[in-house]
Amino acid sequence: MSKNRMGFIGRAFAVLSAATAAAAAVEGNRRPHARDLRTLGIDPASFPDTRRG
Repeated sequence: MSKNRMGFIGRAFAVLSAATAAAAAVEGNRRPHARDLRTLGIDPASFPDTRRG
């Protein structure tokens, strides 16, 4: 497998993992980790606080 394909697979896995973690945090009324938000291309400072109504 080429190095480029391995990088793509690793990046795809990281994005899927971050999306899963962020979704679980939001469903549990918690704020997702900043690392997960950055992986998804979301600025952590602009992410709304999920505990507010």
